[in-house]
Amino acid sequence: MISPQFFHALVLLNLLFVCGAVCLVKPSWISVAAVTVAGVLWVLFNGPIEGRVLFVLTSENGVTESDLLAIAGWVIAALGVWRIRTRRT
Repeated sequence: MISPQFFHALVLLNLLFVCGAVCLVKPSWISVAAVTVAGVLWVLFNGPIEGRVLFVLTSENGVTESDLLAIAGWVIAALGVWRIRTRRT
């Protein structure tokens, strides 16, 4: 049987993808905030599907493959902020 943590991680993964897609299609402050929060939650709770360690920070911590998805989400959020600010000028 699959653990509940795995299910929760999949829900967060889908939330990150949906919020990122909404922010790319129609950027707003709410969508930027949603992508940012989803990225933070993803980094905190992606344990069951982390993948390989790409960069070791300490003996117990490092950057994994799935952490790159949060970075992509934050880049999308930054792009959304840029698009909101340039649209208003």
